[in-house]
Amino acid sequence: MLVLVAPGQGAQTPGFLTPWLELPGAADRLAAWSDAIGLDLVHYGTEADADAIRDTAVAQPLLVAAGLLSASALGDVAPVAVAGHSVGEITAAVFAGVLEESAALSLVRTRGLAMAEAAAVTRTGMAALLGGDPEVTVPHLEKLGLTPANMNGAGQIVAAGTAEQIEALVADMPEGVRRVVPLQVAGAFHTHHMAPAVDRLAEAAKALAPADPKIDYVSNRDGARVSSGAEVLERLVGQVANPVRWDLCMETFKELGVTALVEVCPGGTLTGIAKRALPGVKTLALKTPDHLDAARALIADHA
Repeated sequence: MLVLVAPGQGAQTPGFLTPWLELPGAADRLAAWSDAIGLDLVHYGTEADADAIRDTAVAQPLLVAAGLLSASALGDVAPVAVAGHSVGEITAAVFAGVLEESAALSLVRTRGLAMAEAAAVTRTGMAALLGGDPEVTVPHLEKLGLTPANMNGAGQIVAAGTAEQIEALVADMPEGVRRVVPLQVAGAFHTHHMAPAVDRLAEAAKALAPADPKIDYVSNRDGARVSSGAEVLERLVGQVANPVRWDLCMETFKELGVTALVEVCPGGTLTGIAKRALPGVKTLALKTPDHLDAARALIADHA
């Protein structure tokens, strides 16, 4: 029982797409997508520095393109379910047959631009808290005016809010938390600070015609399996201003009897969480094409 997952913003690193361009047809696909959305994905995936790809308007289309490119290199895959963390949900929507690639890239381009504009209004950010008990941590965050924007499970919560609130958190950590690590993202995603982006995304979504998922689509709003394409799209719109409950997605994976998890490029973050939260589940992160053979072998055993 295989689940295919797609990472969210922050997973990108300078030059991470370079080895993928060596695959047949990859450069042409990226060039066509770049022309379609008005963003040079090849440049940003191979030559741009960390600051350039931290830009929300760049990072989000880049991540979706990378996920689609790496998944197609796997060949035919038959997972029992798909899911994505934050913007990775758009990638997962393509895996499930809800959106065509072109529609997904158009939607994520709008999402990235809208969220970048919303983030520019107030100086905001996010920070990962390692360790601690959610029942202690969440009230502490709320006391500081912060939102638990990502409930990732396996002892990790990501807080979001203004720069001043993040600084206050670093100085006043919740009891039991070992470290607070500010993240290299450009805003307080999945909070009320992103409300203006929801309206922009809702308008863009009106032009799309989603199909119903062909396989289980696990929503990071609440870990629910969504069977309606219209509902998937509605959730994609609303999630930019709502917390990500990846912990509940993993509970659903357990209920489904998942035995293996493959994370598309740029993999690593979600497999790291799964190793701690899903004992006994085989995991593999697609970082470079060198991992494709191992991924195909894992898929053959578990899909």
